[in-house]
Amino acid sequence: MMKEKVKLAILDMNNGEPNQGLRCISEIVQTFHSDIDYKIYDVRTKGEIPDTTYDIYISSGGPGSPLEEEAWRQPYLKLMQNLWDFNKTTSKDQKKHVFFICYSFQVICDYFQLGELKPRRSTSFGILRVHKTKKGHNDLILKDLNDPFYAVDSRDWQLIQPKLTVFKKHGATILSLEKIRTHVELERAIMAVRFSEEFVGTQFHPEADPVSMEAYFKLEENKKVVIESFGEKKYNQMMDRVDDPDKLVMTYETILPGFIKNALKQRKQPIMS
Repeated sequence: MMKEKVKLAILDMNNGEPNQGLRCISEIVQTFHSDIDYKIYDVRTKGEIPDTTYDIYISSGGPGSPLEEEAWRQPYLKLMQNLWDFNKTTSKDQKKHVFFICYSFQVICDYFQLGELKPRRSTSFGILRVHKTKKGHNDLILKDLNDPFYAVDSRDWQLIQPKLTVFKKHGATILSLEKIRTHVELERAIMAVRFSEEFVGTQFHPEADPVSMEAYFKLEENKKVVIESFGEKKYNQMMDRVDDPDKLVMTYETILPGFIKNALKQRKQPIMS
């Protein structure tokens, strides 16, 4: 008798703009092809919202303001609230697992009112250091990474000034913070949060595939854009880090695959990949 596959929904938050992230998420999910059936929903462009019958949800990054009041927002947040409420009343092996990436992370942090969500003075871009908190050291998605670890950071907004009473109320914990900047008096942004055992998110992009990223940024037109926007030093630093096995490769192979493996394990699903 064949075991029933786990259902996974990928929520595309890219608003119709070309991106690498959605492909990367799909490729990671496809490595679990013997355990998982998945479907992609175009949330912001087509207003596609999955129902609550999926077991795992991965909500992508995307462009623009995470505070925009567009037509998709309330149905999206209603889905997340329904999943959150469902998890409060069901057994551990039936709970819904959700991962939020960058833009989605910002949207859900604003919804839970975990801190101040504000535009950055300038875009944060590159393969940058991320530091674990004390809680982050033991968290299942980060525990196998170095401290600091490295991740793709690409954002114009940031979550700062955490409301610790709200964190405590929800049972949420801060898992990581952005790089230490000794030369500037600016508060460090929150880079990962565990909202509950099943809900977790990162401000950075754990899905970034080192091989395709290197190929993409070696193309002359893309190289030119980075250098014109951020300078040649930033470009060279990024290319030096992209294929380092202790940097982006480790993050890519650890965080999202670890999240999916844990979800399958919690649902008592043998992992065949």
